[in-house]
Amino acid sequence: MDMATAHFLMEGKGGVGKSLVASLLFQYLKFHEKPVSGCDTDPVNSTFAGYTEFGVSTLPLMNGEDIDSRKFDELIDNICSLPEDEHIIVDNGASSFVALCSYAKESGALTILSNQGHTVLLHSVVTGGLGMQDTLMNIESLIKHFQFPIVAWLNPYFGEIVTDGRDFWEFKVYKSDPSRFKAVIKLPKFKAETFGRDFEDILIRRWTFDQAINSSLPIMARSRLSATWQKIRQTMDEAGLI
Repeated sequence: MDMATAHFLMEGKGGVGKSLVASLLFQYLKFHEKPVSGCDTDPVNSTFAGYTEFGVSTLPLMNGEDIDSRKFDELIDNICSLPEDEHIIVDNGASSFVALCSYAKESGALTILSNQGHTVLLHSVVTGGLGMQDTLMNIESLIKHFQFPIVAWLNPYFGEIVTDGRDFWEFKVYKSDPSRFKAVIKLPKFKAETFGRDFEDILIRRWTFDQAINSSLPIMARSRLSATWQKIRQTMDEAGLI
């Protein structure tokens, strides 16, 4: 039996869909009947914990400008005590990205988890538009400071992730060493006035796809959401995440 898998959402740019990714990952693992739990450590916006269906715990890790070492120790202890084969998704805030990366590196906490037999995956979001360079720099920082596999989530909501006709797979951050990436997941871009509007509606409500599909929403909206969820799952399947 495998030990637990810890998924750390590590993103230094706010508003790029980090908590969305956490919710999609949670739903995906649950769909595949994997035991999964969540922890929201964001000291500013506990969006992930807002999904009441998930039963996410909260553990703010910051004490002023620094990491609260006792709470971080508690997080690591909690992960170490998880049952075999369980997944835990840890959603970290953008405001704590630098401090958390620094503390995790200095303390060797993630290495301790790995040495205990747990799988550690670092998830980060790349967005199009004005935030693209910042999000790419965040992934470069993770690659530089940690030796754990990276899962890159490409979110085209703010624009296509393309530079001079080249996509992410042709960017230096990926081409320099593709082996550093466990998976690259390109989220679909949906038509704004139909599928996109339905999707945004359930994000605002903090609903899961299952909640929305089995709700009293209009039948066409529920049908579109079912197709959206199927498309997202297919994308994650093709990326080989699990």
